Amino acid sequence: MRILVCGAGGQVGHELVDRARQHGLEALGMTRDQLDITDAGQVADLITQVQPGLIINAAAYTHVDNAETHSEQAYAVNRDGAARLAEAARHASIPLLHISTDYVFSGEARTPYSEADEVAPTGAYGASKLAGEKAIQDAMDQHLILRTSWVYGTHGHNFVKTMLRLGAQRDALSVVADQFGCPTQAGSIADVLLQLAQRYDRHGTLAWGLYHYTGRSPCTWFDFAVEVFRQAEAKGMLAKQPQVSPITTAQYPTPARRPAWSVLDCSKFENTFGIATLDWHDELSVVLDGLVASATAAGSEAAHSQA
Repeated sequence: MRILVCGAGGQVGHELVDRARQHGLEALGMTRDQLDITDAGQVADLITQVQPGLIINAAAYTHVDNAETHSEQAYAVNRDGAARLAEAARHASIPLLHISTDYVFSGEARTPYSEADEVAPTGAYGASKLAGEKAIQDAMDQHLILRTSWVYGTHGHNFVKTMLRLGAQRDALSVVADQFGCPTQAGSIADVLLQLAQRYDRHGTLAWGLYHYTGRSPCTWFDFAVEVFRQAEAKGMLAKQPQVSPITTAQYPTPARRPAWSVLDCSKFENTFGIATLDWHDELSVVLDGLVASATAAGSEAAHSQA
């Protein structure tokens, strides 16, 4: 089956395209420059042209802080783009799998959020993503929305790569220690979505609806950073771990409010599909190994070109 992957230039989109063949699927990846998902005509024409059996939307306006001052852009992509894809998918009688976020919640809870819990986004990013969820739900039945959190991987910009860069430059740094969440590897999100696409290809249906999927075991950004440095030093990526000091959210103000609690309950997903979540410590090791391999390959290529 051919799947249309929107947002192929992002962390998850890149992994979806890379991993599709491992799941017996053909992925047609479209970056932001190749497909404007807010353009209904462009979306409809592409679907008519390539005839996908399913759409996976990994496209999003994800700059949380900029969304506060560029809310029109955030809503254009996260709400209107999702709506255009859903309308086109319904017209073509194909399903839409869509990635959403923990930012739809207020972050004031202290137990993991379930799909049935009240949503109350505190900023433009979360509100625009929630509006996208509702647009899809209103437009079609054959949809699956997957909320996730704290995404990182080998591609694109993310917390892990930022910490590795800072760890190589500084002897000490401070990291927020009062925000809790579950780090989630982009490659694992891609694998999960591709497994679901594969099941749809085989059976012609899925248990449609709204689900949560994240890495397992809550932690703070401080905990996450400490583990990044510990593993990076053990793998020879850092000569020495920097000294990491915990700070509060108030000590690190940002234009957009970050949820203090971003822990999602993934039991509905696990019970429905029989796919277990993965411990983020192990997943981090996989990503770091991937970064080492990429750096080694790049170094070998550079040496070869100079020879």
